[in-house]
Amino acid sequence: MAEDLLVFDPRGVVEVKPLSLAPRPAGLAGLRLGVLDNTKWNAGRLLRRTASRLQAEAAFGRVSYYRKESFSKEADPALLQRIAAENDIVLTAIGD
Repeated sequence: MAEDLLVFDPRGVVEVKPLSLAPRPAGLAGLRLGVLDNTKWNAGRLLRRTASRLQAEAAFGRVSYYRKESFSKEADPALLQRIAAENDIVLTAIGD
């Protein structure tokens, strides 16, 4: 009693258009660093410590901090535009 068995591949196919990377700065000294906290429980602490260590080595021109509304949602497009306009580079991380 052989039956035909239909198996679906759950991986599917993802079609994306490749994006080019942003140009990298030659150095970090004097750049404006934006730090985006995604509001995960330990993200803020991780980001503050990382930014502090980077600041000690790189001497950023300014460090600005921002927070997303919720870690489970995308950042508001207006917030992302503000961060892009006010900073040269951005640091973000997930801190579970």
